[in-house]
Amino acid sequence: MAGRVSRVMHSKWVMGGAVVFAIVVAASSWHMAPNAAIGPMIAGLVSWTVGNYLLVPLRWHSLSNSGQNRRWHLRVYAEGEILGLLSPAHAGTDIWRVHMLRTVGMDRSNAVVDVASDRLVGGLGIVAVAVVGGATLPWQLVVACTAGAAVILGVALLVRRKRPALVPLPPRRTLARGIAISLVYQACAIGLLIGTVGAVGHSVPPMDMLGLVGASQVAALIPGVHGAGPKEGALAAGLVAAGVPLSAAIGAIALAGTLAWVPALLFGGLCHLQRRRARSAAAAA
Repeated sequence: MAGRVSRVMHSKWVMGGAVVFAIVVAASSWHMAPNAAIGPMIAGLVSWTVGNYLLVPLRWHSLSNSGQNRRWHLRVYAEGEILGLLSPAHAGTDIWRVHMLRTVGMDRSNAVVDVASDRLVGGLGIVAVAVVGGATLPWQLVVACTAGAAVILGVALLVRRKRPALVPLPPRRTLARGIAISLVYQACAIGLLIGTVGAVGHSVPPMDMLGLVGASQVAALIPGVHGAGPKEGALAAGLVAAGVPLSAAIGAIALAGTLAWVPALLFGGLCHLQRRRARSAAAAA
């Protein structure tokens, strides 16, 4: 069964279909913000790319017990992002990471724990951003954000108490480094949103944007399709509350969702292509 799943995931039809679908989704979203200014848009895209395709894989590498180098983690994470953008709650990225960990000799349970540890540390960064930025939000969003953060911590602590092996905590220094990376990543995510809001001709103070991004990340825990889920709904509500017209808020969020496909197709697509060529060359030999 595992071999059959591996063949399906590496099939050129699956990978090609995922890339084509990604292009269609990105193109269909572009009409929401066709007159966006290029400068802020590019600045936001660069910020997002550094955070998502450099910092997050480096955090995973620092927490992982796989024994693989940084380049391996950077590559696998980029490959998984295409699947993540196509799946609810970004689950495809984690499924791909678990799959690739198993290909380097890690058993299923340890692979799941490895990825879950990275997710947990990332969640702590989300909670920190939500708490710090909460003072700038309308009270309704503050309540929702606080409740979401409490649920995250409560579930994690409960599971850790009952099954410590399922929620392992790394050494303090490693944990602190991972949380610090998560905070910088959140700053990069804020940079993307500031850039897209600026691209449609509006602005939101950075501290207000901090609270909005924290709240939206908590909302992202509820499964939804990239570009049209609870996360985007929370962002739209927050931007409107911050004084951005509804049409501009929707345009900025659609633009951010579209831009996320650019590095996914560029880095993830190229990594998948290289991996397939390597597999074909090995099979031919």
